[in-house]
Amino acid sequence: MNIDQKWFDHDRIPGMGWYSLNLKNDYRQNVEEGKDVALYEDVVNAVANLPAGPIREDCAGVLFKAMMEAPMKEGYPYVEPSDLEEIRAARPQNRKGFAKALPDDALKEKIHGAWLGRICGCLLGKPVEGLHSNVIKKIIKAAGDETLKKYFDPSPETIKELELAEDRCWLRYVDGMPMDDDTNYTTLAAVWILKKYGRDFTPLNVVDSWLESMPKTAYCTAEQIAYLNAAIGIVPPKTAVFRNPYREWIGAQIRGDYYGYINPGDTQKAAEMAWRDATVSHVKNGIYGEMFVAAMLAAAAVSDDITEVIQAGLQEIPEQSRLTEAIEKVMAWHKSGLSAEECLAKIHEMYDEANGYDWCHTIPNAMVVAACLLYGNMDYAKSICMAVETGFDTDCNGATVGSILGMMLGAKKIPEYWSKPLNNVVHTSIDGYESVKITDLVELTLSHLK
Repeated sequence: MNIDQKWFDHDRIPGMGWYSLNLKNDYRQNVEEGKDVALYEDVVNAVANLPAGPIREDCAGVLFKAMMEAPMKEGYPYVEPSDLEEIRAARPQNRKGFAKALPDDALKEKIHGAWLGRICGCLLGKPVEGLHSNVIKKIIKAAGDETLKKYFDPSPETIKELELAEDRCWLRYVDGMPMDDDTNYTTLAAVWILKKYGRDFTPLNVVDSWLESMPKTAYCTAEQIAYLNAAIGIVPPKTAVFRNPYREWIGAQIRGDYYGYINPGDTQKAAEMAWRDATVSHVKNGIYGEMFVAAMLAAAAVSDDITEVIQAGLQEIPEQSRLTEAIEKVMAWHKSGLSAEECLAKIHEMYDEANGYDWCHTIPNAMVVAACLLYGNMDYAKSICMAVETGFDTDCNGATVGSILGMMLGAKKIPEYWSKPLNNVVHTSIDGYESVKITDLVELTLSHLK
């Protein structure tokens, strides 16, 4: 069987019944990618409404093939390749270089800050992940605050009144950073990959490491689909596409930090390593999200200008992409004098956090990250709290904002209140890294520098 036949002949793969459940999401994904699929809309809706079972899945499989082979619409305004060389050709022409030399002690302090910043930001957002911003604000007000200023630890009365789960990782239950996808494959998986394969790892090395180091239940959305695809013999970059309606969602964007950590000042190398990681599970703006974050972190190690850091991220992705357009809107709103509330309200007008597609897509979450970096004014607590209070993917955005600011500020400038509950420990589901000291991760990171 040749690869093309194998690519399309998995109509009844065990565990693949999820695709028909997400058929409408895949239709929207194809529309946003510029595919001319309008003639399939009524059929997509009809198939999505069929009873669950093999017939619905078979019909969905036919639609997958049809939409994948559909031509691009004429006049589509974006240039969004997934190939690395094509991405580089589509970047802005005027790109800034950054100094790469830092004293060892200063670099260690920054990398420690990035790790702490990311983990604390993730911990802040973890208990309210999946809750809408209006519910988050109710929890904040019940604690006597107008805006978020601390970790969530609502009273039993508030939990009952708002019908929240008691086991939502409230502060009183925290002993070290609990296992979370943002710390699993976001950073620790990258540590595992670098330790085994070195800086020249390949996309195939990435999927091999996933299969070897973590169970499929450790993954979400696009990563879980890529994992299942790899398990049946599909190889990158096709792992990112086969029946994967999540291919531009946030999963890659939250995996890019480590590649920025180990390439201080080198935005191109950070983005290139992020591309090798992202192409396993994502395409187009899903890939750009990871490259954007990695490049920002590389710049954050050597720059104290947050606008410059955001622009450093943009210079590594296609200039005519939807992600670039969205981030430039946020930067323009900030420059024009809009308040943080007005800017974040505009993001909510563009994207509906109550819609699962919008809630977990790369672009709205990247917009939240950029806005909170700009309006946070280099205040760590203010920035991560704004990122979480805004809603959408709270633990992801708190982690990314915290990571970038932690890198810029250094560990000593992150208030002890935020780091104390961690007890210097991260718990994961990665083989060999079930409980890891954050200070050991800092040393591992330093060992992976050039």
